[in-house]
Amino acid sequence: MKKQTRTAKKQLDTLKLTITDLDLEGMGLAPHNGKTALVPGGLPGETVVAAVEHVGRTHIYTQLQRVLRKSPSRTATRLCPNDQKCLGCPLISMTYQGQLSYKQQRVADALNAQQIAQADSVLPVLAAEKAIGYRASAKLVFGRKKGKVQIGLYKRGSHDIVDCGDCPVHHPLINRIAAVVRDEVERQGISTYSPTHKNGLLHYLLVRVSPINNKAMVTFVSKTRNLQQLPHLAKWLTRKVPEVVSVHQNVNPSTGNVILGQETLKLLGTPDLIERIGDISLHIAPTAFFQVNTEQAARIYSLVRQWAQLKPDETAVDLYCGIGGIALHLAQDARSVYGIEVVESAVRSARKNAELNGLKNCRFNAGDAAEGLHKLAQQLKKVDVATINPPRKGCDPELLEALIELQPARLIYVSCDPDSLSRDLKILTQSNYAIEHVQPVDMFPQTAHIETVVLLTRQ
Repeated sequence: MKKQTRTAKKQLDTLKLTITDLDLEGMGLAPHNGKTALVPGGLPGETVVAAVEHVGRTHIYTQLQRVLRKSPSRTATRLCPNDQKCLGCPLISMTYQGQLSYKQQRVADALNAQQIAQADSVLPVLAAEKAIGYRASAKLVFGRKKGKVQIGLYKRGSHDIVDCGDCPVHHPLINRIAAVVRDEVERQGISTYSPTHKNGLLHYLLVRVSPINNKAMVTFVSKTRNLQQLPHLAKWLTRKVPEVVSVHQNVNPSTGNVILGQETLKLLGTPDLIERIGDISLHIAPTAFFQVNTEQAARIYSLVRQWAQLKPDETAVDLYCGIGGIALHLAQDARSVYGIEVVESAVRSARKNAELNGLKNCRFNAGDAAEGLHKLAQQLKKVDVATINPPRKGCDPELLEALIELQPARLIYVSCDPDSLSRDLKILTQSNYAIEHVQPVDMFPQTAHIETVVLLTRQ
């Protein structure tokens, strides 16, 4: 019996598979003996040889070894030598036109599943002008392998670090900064965090770039406060890479997966990074969330402003407003704009950004979106436009109820997940709202993620 088990396991070492589809993460799917094999980098229609890494109850997890029959959508050249290790860009082996077609269908399928729109109602995806080198921010992890410092990403499902080197989707300045930091941490002998032993100083390296200004902000996330080694590291970095204008230390003593801690200290330079998105300048704080693709973010903000059609006597509400990107664009046309955001530090940044742009018709409040909307409804006679840009899970039912009760004439939904978007749209379309436009925007080339902007009008 044991011999049979070993033989069966040996037969599973490699599999010849035919890829039939992609999952929601962009991984190739292939049926095999009643289970589904996941093949990162495999494309529909391809026949491949894949090495088995793990056999689960319903899925077989594999690594692509050879492509026996290629898809017409496979790229002629390999853009990244680490694509099979990192898995951060599951569509990088697909032509860009193939990626756009996949994402177009992804949005259409999600809407059709809820029976709220036909495939032809989805506008062509707004393609990114830069399919590589577009990421303006990176969250990289420190580690060591055979004593050598590594800076990269965790391989999916593990604590093994894939050293990024010249990552093709990162802005070139991010790759330069990572290389200099890696060499200097090695030279100075600064300790790096070990998930196994729960010790070491440096855990993460956060880099934010302003592509327009070609400036960068760097944040070292450390296990403990350190005002000896890290200031020296910051000075060395700014000498080597003068484009770095702001360096911070964030202290996170946690041993969990949360990247940022509560305390942030400025080591050198300016407190924020100044970025310009479309017509608006923004203070971006070290711990603030902001879109990684600034060019596509500018296109979304411009589209939202265009669809809002605000007049000088009209009022808008921006929910999940973050640091104010959408709200400030709307404020250029409206009488007044109210932003609601649960993260207090983001609200402080939004207020600074309104002042930076000389926009005095904005009000930003910290709190739960649904509760904040209920309070606003009691203060305002009417709201002409509401914009929502929720996290991946979509809107809470309480927020949708508050929106429907508020009855804005136009509602613009910016989504990062087609499934939660379509679920929420179904509720809104059952409550006297009609879908006018569905515009997918490719914010993340080489990945399966797709942003979607939807305009709804009250009937």
